[in-house]
Amino acid sequence: MVNRPKTFQKRRYQSKIFSYPQFGYAYSYDQPYYFRNLCLTNIAIIGAGLSGLTAAKILNDYANITIFEKSRGVSGRMSTRLSEPYSFDHGAQYFKVRSEEFKEFITPMIFEGIIKPWDARFVEFKNSKITQRQKWAQSEPHYVGVPGMNSIAKELAKDLSVCLNVCVKKIKKKNDRWQLKDDQDKPLGEYDWVISTIPPEQALKVLPESIPFIKKISDFKMKSCFSLMLGFEKILPLEFDAAVVHGEDISWISVDNSKPGRNEKYSLLVHSTNQWSDEHFEDNHEHLIELLRNQTSKVINYDLSIAKHQAIHGWRFANIEKRRGETHYLDINQNIAVCGDWFIQGRVEAAFISGFEMATSLLNLLNLGEKGDK
Repeated sequence: MVNRPKTFQKRRYQSKIFSYPQFGYAYSYDQPYYFRNLCLTNIAIIGAGLSGLTAAKILNDYANITIFEKSRGVSGRMSTRLSEPYSFDHGAQYFKVRSEEFKEFITPMIFEGIIKPWDARFVEFKNSKITQRQKWAQSEPHYVGVPGMNSIAKELAKDLSVCLNVCVKKIKKKNDRWQLKDDQDKPLGEYDWVISTIPPEQALKVLPESIPFIKKISDFKMKSCFSLMLGFEKILPLEFDAAVVHGEDISWISVDNSKPGRNEKYSLLVHSTNQWSDEHFEDNHEHLIELLRNQTSKVINYDLSIAKHQAIHGWRFANIEKRRGETHYLDINQNIAVCGDWFIQGRVEAAFISGFEMATSLLNLLNLGEKGDK
């Protein structure tokens, strides 16, 4: 991924045709006829998580897209951390598929082996005892990226213009275009449209107060989560690959190397509850590692202090309670849009749906609206 090329080259998808009944028509990625007005539009997308990458994929054939990502890699919370010789999916653990749009979107990556089902031995813990068991191979698919969850984002980012390690701090309107600046006050260019896909708390610090939905964004409050990563020199005698934990300060345990295509080195990934994380987010990380490790040891009845690798990552904006209503905000008058999983729920498919519906709405408006001829 490099800076945006000087000349825009149109990419084509080979066989993907999406139908959007809410707009009364269907379009094919191979047929830019409907959206010829978009070809002159420059769009900046803030954030390279799944919502931003989904929107970019849909818009990329019809506009000049530049994605700005403050981290050193794409994927957002669909992240994978390599700590040789261990590997950890320390954000999203897996995902299911509910909508036909999402199913169609990921199907090519399933065929290519970038996405595979995780046939885990699943259990639920309560009072340090296993209360339920299930084999995911006998239920609906639970998908993961291969060889890591971030493989999905890396695949989506191919052929997109992604600027990494760039933190957008300021957006200002000048001469009917948006000017972007980074945290060093360095100009990042001028754009016809800006799409924010970052968490609401971060968006409030970047977006101008003049946009009509700024107060609505302030109503969203995301919750935090800690990810404890433990690597071992030997295989632990556990009866599960994935576990939901009830009534404790931890909510999830997974044997990360049990996922398809993973490193064989034994690794455990533990998530704290959102409430516990919110209460301890500013605490010393070494202390938090000890607390969560001991809590996990108690739940599974095995001493995890023998772990050779012990690390922790705090997600300040990790999850949000399920919501109903709008999946995105879009203002055709100021040429600005906002999307993200936080509109729906902190789930992988929610991130896709928000980016998907925002991008298709934008295509529709720019084709049919008053501001279509740019």
